[in-house]
Amino acid sequence: MTKRLYYDDSYLTSFDAAVVASSSDRRIVYLDQTAFYPTSGGQSFDLGTLNGIPITDVLDEEDRVAHVLQAPLESDSVRGEIDWQRRFDNMQQHSGQHLLSAVLEELFGAKTVSVHMGSDASTVDLAVPSLEAEQIRRAERRANELVCANRSLAVTYEDAAEAEGLRKASERSGTLRIVSIAGCDRSACGGTHVRATGEIGLILIRKLDKIRGIVRLEFLAGLRAAARARADYDALNRAAQAFSSALDEVPALAASQVERAAEADKARRKLAMELAQMQGRELFEKTEPDASGIRRRSERYPKGPLDEDTRARAQSFVAAGKAVFLALTEEPATVMLACSADSGLHAGNLLKPLLQQAGGRGGGNAQLAQGSVPGRDALDSIASSLAAV
Repeated sequence: MTKRLYYDDSYLTSFDAAVVASSSDRRIVYLDQTAFYPTSGGQSFDLGTLNGIPITDVLDEEDRVAHVLQAPLESDSVRGEIDWQRRFDNMQQHSGQHLLSAVLEELFGAKTVSVHMGSDASTVDLAVPSLEAEQIRRAERRANELVCANRSLAVTYEDAAEAEGLRKASERSGTLRIVSIAGCDRSACGGTHVRATGEIGLILIRKLDKIRGIVRLEFLAGLRAAARARADYDALNRAAQAFSSALDEVPALAASQVERAAEADKARRKLAMELAQMQGRELFEKTEPDASGIRRRSERYPKGPLDEDTRARAQSFVAAGKAVFLALTEEPATVMLACSADSGLHAGNLLKPLLQQAGGRGGGNAQLAQGSVPGRDALDSIASSLAAV
């Protein structure tokens, strides 16, 4: 059994221990005691070294902790050194999560059902169908008020049968490790935590998603939140400089630019469609009818896809009567067939079986059909078949 030193001292950054077991290559070792936190309860593992050898993973194996090393460990006596920057970041995120979960339940009855503390951001899943933006702002403000109040965090050990007032009932029996925030929260937890809420630092809620009947909040705490807030400010400041405006004016200006861009794109698309239709009519006039009185047009492009402009040109070409328009693109290998209503041809009935024979897929109606095939050879075969129609 590994004695877990981090249970009683999250601030311990170095320790001595003895190897009690290892893998045959000595790259996984088990110690009589450790300060390294293994991945558990949504919190990631600690980094650091054993006798100067970097640790790449720390695994919780019930009664013992496995330390995965970058290179074999030769000695049976070790000196462990914790990467304090990573440890303290994890402490800020985990303590911040406890505080935020307590506040969300206190204010809105939103119970936390799961948590995840990632390398960039952390998430809390809440058993509520929705939360409004104003509720998120209230929760964030209340959590930061409690940070400023510098409430103490304490670790106690209590019998599971007698532990009361837990935010979430524990399914474990025996002794529970309970992390308490004075006057705010009591939770069974094996993670590393700060000594007081003031050490959590800023709590910043970044994102809200609705996922399968629950709400997922993304948040950051402490130095990570401060770094993100600085990055957000810098990005907003660059946008303000681009607009030659004040920071507060950026959202409205950006929205206005998006609206103007959308209107311009709509106008451009309208003109492009009109141009394609005009080109279709001009092509029709320039194309001589064959012996059967049908005007046929075939276009082939090295790269696609066959877009709306091509479709509009094809439909305009056949709209004038007794006409067939075939368009092909080699990359990706696609084909489009348009037939006028008076041509006596059904585009879908002609193209679909050819696509199936070539191992492709697609279809359409009497006037327009489209599909894709595996490659150029199949495209050539379809083009040859349709030329004979």
